[in-house]
Amino acid sequence: MSKATLQRRPLVKKVLAGADDNLLVLSGLGSATYDITEAGDRPLNMPLWGAMGATVPMGLGLALAQPAKRVLVITGDGDMLMGMGSLATVATQQPDNLAILVLDNEKFGETGNQATHTSPRHNGPTESGAGTDLSVIAKGCGIADTGIVRNESEVAQLVKDLRTKKGPIFRVAKVMVEKLGFVMPPQDGAHLKDRFRQALLGRP
Repeated sequence: MSKATLQRRPLVKKVLAGADDNLLVLSGLGSATYDITEAGDRPLNMPLWGAMGATVPMGLGLALAQPAKRVLVITGDGDMLMGMGSLATVATQQPDNLAILVLDNEKFGETGNQATHTSPRHNGPTESGAGTDLSVIAKGCGIADTGIVRNESEVAQLVKDLRTKKGPIFRVAKVMVEKLGFVMPPQDGAHLKDRFRQALLGRP
């Protein structure tokens, strides 16, 4: 399998370029949150501090509650692995306004870059092999529109799909392992909740 060549922050910037009040963005803990913040902090971004595995369930709830808005979940492979069961519920509910992007660098970035389950195996019965394929899992759960993006030539279509295609859609972007600085949004969860609610509903 070819080595990842996509850089996560330029990719996320392209995904979020021109975001308006119709786009609600939720990010998983750690790197995905730093990525969306580096692209431009905004009240309709909701980073989930410390809520590992909860990003897709939160996005699903928001998509069902706000059917006129586009809901975009941006998270990492570690977070998605912890919340895989939520994909079955997404498939059951079929929200047409929900898009999920998993930034997969095959590492648990918050705890020391240990290999996640999506990395190639080197200790199984065979010497090596492909790791867990999250796009196949999503399809097996019943999400019809899934896929993996590996190359820059596929990014324009990825952006279009995430921003406009009828959902639910699920995409994995294979991104490089990079040492990047922290770009922090506000770290007060109550404040983030209140500013998101006010921006969305017009009241705190």
